[in-house]
Amino acid sequence: MKQRILFVGAWCAMVCGLGVTASSQKAGIQVGYCAPLAEIDASKAAGFDYVELRVTEIAALTDADYDTLAAHLKQIGLAVPVANYFLPGSLKVTGPAIDKARQIEYVRKGLDRVARLGAGIVVFGSGGARSVPPGFSKEEAFDQLVDFLRRVGPEARAAKITIAIEPLRRQESNIINSAAEGLQLVKAVNDPNIQLMVDFYHLAMEKEDPEILVTARDQIRHLHMANPQGRVFPLKWDEYDYAPFFAKLRQTGYAQRISIEAASKNFAVEAPQSIALLRHAFEP
Repeated sequence: MKQRILFVGAWCAMVCGLGVTASSQKAGIQVGYCAPLAEIDASKAAGFDYVELRVTEIAALTDADYDTLAAHLKQIGLAVPVANYFLPGSLKVTGPAIDKARQIEYVRKGLDRVARLGAGIVVFGSGGARSVPPGFSKEEAFDQLVDFLRRVGPEARAAKITIAIEPLRRQESNIINSAAEGLQLVKAVNDPNIQLMVDFYHLAMEKEDPEILVTARDQIRHLHMANPQGRVFPLKWDEYDYAPFFAKLRQTGYAQRISIEAASKNFAVEAPQSIALLRHAFEP
């Protein structure tokens, strides 16, 4: 397309199959993919601006395998500005069986490794690690999360990383299920390196009002995206009610990154379409 088209027109072009591609009309927003290590090359080929890798996978690599990964990413020119899957489920941060020394040992190794790959943000979802054990006080668990993040804050600062708390739907965690609750946790920790991210899938599943994006605009550092109907790649503007979410994002002026965290039956075909959809979603 040689001239700028209106937002609604862009969606019409996509829905009607008029040739909108991932490379056309590239907006300021960067679109990435939450990729396991096995999908790095496919992500590059699909046209993603970056990959969001898993701290748990990277921390588990041998030194030799880590060096090979770093060299490969450099060779293919694929950035890793964000990482997710911060903690393995076995490393509990709530409940009666936490091990603070083990927590920090893992955090230091994980943050160091992803920082050397270029990550400046690490997403803290980690439902298995943070979910409150049966019979344990949720109030005490919240205090444990605050304590954990206050201890992690200086480690993140040393690595030049911001930890972004991810609210998760109730099926994946029984604590911090909404962006409003995530914001409450951010404020309780009160550390500049502990902030918030919002995943549209979880927001939609929890039926949270997108107005929270405006309320939390100063704390939001990252976004995830999926079509809630099957947690698949978002492909068409009219397949779901995306409009209120993106209207609020445009209102906040957010213009950094959004990562697709979703399944696809035809990655090579659907990824470019999804990239184009999200780039246009941020256009005024």
